[in-house]
Amino acid sequence: MAEESKRSYFIRRKEALTMEEVIDQFIKSAKLASGLNTQRIFSAWDECSGAGPFTLKRYFRGGTLYITLSSSVIRNQLYFQKEALIEKMNAWLLEDSLFTKDNRTTGFVRDLVLR
Repeated sequence: MAEESKRSYFIRRKEALTMEEVIDQFIKSAKLASGLNTQRIFSAWDECSGAGPFTLKRYFRGGTLYITLSSSVIRNQLYFQKEALIEKMNAWLLEDSLFTKDNRTTGFVRDLVLR
């Protein structure tokens, strides 16, 4: 009888999950996806535009990334590259493993407003 009672305490093994799956589940369960996506979008701006040191303010809402720059010359140069920057940032986000692609509140960049 003692052996039978010991057997009931064993925990059944579940399927092993990869770290990527565990992190994705944690991000979704803790509801961190929107904030993390916003930070990843800001990182994509810094990486793709090269204007990170000249960026004063960043704001993302409804698919539009609002950027305030300290230099009007840089703002003017980036204005003419706006469509290419959006494509480059979205491609960078697709490669980012921490970016949640199916988040309905914070998704990809659709528009860029330079101030």
